[in-house]
Amino acid sequence: MHAEATRRSLTILPFVATMLTARLSRPLSQLPRKTLNFSDRENGTRGSLLFYSAPFVPVGHRTYAASVNPVGSKAVLITGCDSGFGFSLAKHLHSEGFLVFAGCLMKDKGSDGVKELDSMKSDRLRTVQLNVCKSEEVDKAAEVIRSSLEDPEKGLWGLVNNAGISTFGDVEFTSMETYKEVAEVNLWGTVRVTKAFLPLIRRAKGRVVNISSMMGRMANVARSPYCITKFGVEAFSDCLRYEMHPLGVKVSVVEPGNFIAATSLYGGTERIQAIANKMWEELPEVVRQDYGRKYFDEKVARMESYCTSGSTDTSPVIKAVTHALTAATPYTRYHPMDYYWWLRMQIMTHFPGAISDRIYIH
Repeated sequence: MHAEATRRSLTILPFVATMLTARLSRPLSQLPRKTLNFSDRENGTRGSLLFYSAPFVPVGHRTYAASVNPVGSKAVLITGCDSGFGFSLAKHLHSEGFLVFAGCLMKDKGSDGVKELDSMKSDRLRTVQLNVCKSEEVDKAAEVIRSSLEDPEKGLWGLVNNAGISTFGDVEFTSMETYKEVAEVNLWGTVRVTKAFLPLIRRAKGRVVNISSMMGRMANVARSPYCITKFGVEAFSDCLRYEMHPLGVKVSVVEPGNFIAATSLYGGTERIQAIANKMWEELPEVVRQDYGRKYFDEKVARMESYCTSGSTDTSPVIKAVTHALTAATPYTRYHPMDYYWWLRMQIMTHFPGAISDRIYIH
């Protein structure tokens, strides 16, 4: 069985090389290379896989053309605009001529992001109090936005479900409360807001853009709460796309790679340590004894490294969302991520688990 997995894993190289070459601006032979060596203990055979690395470039090198006009007459709601993607996207779409409703969790508390957006003093950029976990706030935001539209019967052009949170930790380290908290924002928040605004979106024959993640296509260790919710967002988006197609509404999913360094999703290393300390303190004694503090600390260190190694440039994500909102024929999925993650996602979603597990997990 192991020998067969080794043989099959080596046969993917021509396919992977073909896919990757089609997306690179220079030949594979000119790129830095890394070799992954592995061995089959049962049969005493050895093998290797050759990987090529490239600078961070958004993988979706597609032609962004055929825009919807005029943009200036179109209104968009973005959730999670206090910081990160939402904050940057609100300013960008405003600069493109959209009427932007920026949903902010902390508007009522005057967060820095809200203050900066409000300081622009533009009639085309309006912050709205919006906690996606609270139905009353979602319903109130829907009414406020509806009454603010020049002609409510023409509807709302776009909805960008961006609000999200994350955490980390092995399954046995993660409490049920944490699973529920992450799902309430990332998954049920997306569903809740979408349902509230679909009547307006349908009237405009507009767009729904859901921010998922590469972790919505491939799972990873110590990320189960986040992965579960993003897999859910992917499924919800597909179902919604099927249902909205006859009605003229287009639904897209944006699957960013590692942009944690740019979005401060975890709030820095101090925040990660605080999460880890609380997690350790709340673990059942049997779990602490079985795993040990050394194993736990190693996992935390890996998470800190991951959080500081991603891209600090959010423009690939901003461009992807903008295209999904403005193109006459938007793509179903966008993949703003570097080539390592794009290649990993292709292998993990298109090949047997025996291959992807051998390469990336075991």
